[in-house]
Amino acid sequence: MTSHRDDPYDAHDHPHGHTHQHGPAAPVSGRLRKVITAVLLPFAAVMVGGMVLLWPGGVPDQQERSGVGYDRQVENARVSDVREEPCDDLGVAVPQGVRGACEVATVEVTSGDHVGRTFEEVVPPDATQRFETGQGVKVAYAPDAPEELQYSVYDVERSVPIMVLALVFAVVVVAIGRLRGLLALVGLVVTFGVLTLFILPAILQGSNPLLVAVFGGSVIMLVTLYLVHGVTARTSVAILGTLISLVMIGVLGSLFTSWARLSGNTDDQTGLVHALYPDIEIQGLLLASILIGSLGVLDDVTVTQTSAIWELKQADPRAGWVKLYAAGMRIGRDHIASVVNTLVLAYAGAALPLLLLFTIAQQSVGTVAFSELVAEEIVRTLIGSIGLVASVPITTVLAALVVSADKDGGVLPSGEGGPAGDGGPTGQGPDGWGPPGGHGPAGQGPGSQGGGVPPTDGGHGGGLLGRGLPGGRGGGGRRRRAKR
Repeated sequence: MTSHRDDPYDAHDHPHGHTHQHGPAAPVSGRLRKVITAVLLPFAAVMVGGMVLLWPGGVPDQQERSGVGYDRQVENARVSDVREEPCDDLGVAVPQGVRGACEVATVEVTSGDHVGRTFEEVVPPDATQRFETGQGVKVAYAPDAPEELQYSVYDVERSVPIMVLALVFAVVVVAIGRLRGLLALVGLVVTFGVLTLFILPAILQGSNPLLVAVFGGSVIMLVTLYLVHGVTARTSVAILGTLISLVMIGVLGSLFTSWARLSGNTDDQTGLVHALYPDIEIQGLLLASILIGSLGVLDDVTVTQTSAIWELKQADPRAGWVKLYAAGMRIGRDHIASVVNTLVLAYAGAALPLLLLFTIAQQSVGTVAFSELVAEEIVRTLIGSIGLVASVPITTVLAALVVSADKDGGVLPSGEGGPAGDGGPTGQGPDGWGPPGGHGPAGQGPGSQGGGVPPTDGGHGGGLLGRGLPGGRGGGGRRRRAKR
């Protein structure tokens, strides 16, 4: 009968054995770290150098506001009173079939040079936005207009619910993710900082949007991935996979936006940006949006695939890179289906009002799909999806090759010896204790760092009748009896 003491996989008796517990990524050998550093360090230096060369030094000053869209002076205000009046008395034309009275909101300015000034805003019955007494609003100021028309309601004040939602988001992320969640929030701050301090101002200064997106997006990727997942070989392989996929997305984006003759100037916001800053390359802005939009999902795919390969190697240390690649691709194919569908639905949701307009116009599918408005979203979706799909085999084969090339054993679990050998049995005869027995043999484990614990002394044998309790245990080798 095998006792607890004879179990070779018992974690208590074999503290050096592999227990398959999940924890931080195992370190790799120094040789492999040098190879990865030699690949990534020049890339990081080029990206940081590119940011330094293109650093804008702030948003360019504009001589005067156009008063169109977001390009106007905005002040805070408060609705002090709301009353109903017939639309005919106010001279407001109401569409046929719409019933109800108009609302007249009295608005008081609470910031700027005209604090305390009031004006009236008429709200027709078919308006989607209604006002309540005491509600905060944003008002646009037009200094060149007549005094009674200088202020108009521009938007409602919604900073409080947005800030509360952001706080709830942060609490949930930290509560569930703990330290990793906190680091993810720090990475989010870094991303926002690079966007607002470098990418947007550099584009407004006239720098090539594609180059700005490549440099800024790469720095975001390096900082956030290393910050959240640690400076490890696993993270470095994920960064390499992301980088190769980003290059593919950039090449395909440049090719197909030019071939399809997409100008990038398809909405009022883009047109306004082009009117205010004619030096901005609008087509490059489209490419930059494709790259930045794909980066977040790429990170998720590459990190997942790299982690999967590392775990597979730890579970089966003898697996070669081909076997690891095949197993990793089985995991990756499940990920591909969900990620591509997610990306398509995200773009479709953003373009839903536009799709509704085409449906109302009763246009054919071909007319809708090949119009620039929809074709731009199709190109954006398909190029991003191609990059995502390609990142799975790229990252998987990189991870499999790297983890299999690590001959020094960093990613492999320590060796496991066989059952301990028994020493000679202890005996006690009429003549008392006899001479000591033999030593148990040293262990010979098959693991990469094999070898069991050093042998201990066997039991004391000898006595005329002698067979007593077993002596000490040898190292983790084959089960043998010490010779008397």
